Amino acid sequence: MTAHAPVAPYQGPSTPEELLTVPQVMARLQLGRSAVYDLLRTRQLASITLGRARRIPTHALADFIRTRLEQDAA
Repeated sequence: MTAHAPVAPYQGPSTPEELLTVPQVMARLQLGRSAVYDLLRTRQLASITLGRARRIPTHALADFIRTRLEQDAA
């Protein structure tokens, strides 16, 4: 029998502030609900699904904003 190294448990976001709800993203971007869901649907803004709930990692929102700034600067 071969011994296996223990697998470290998933070390996801350590605080709830690292995952945003759609209304929180709406407020931060000053966009409507449909606009935010369009960004999610077209994968311009990354998200995860927890059951039926969509959550947007703060780093995904920061990446989205950075990408848009770079596009506007070009």
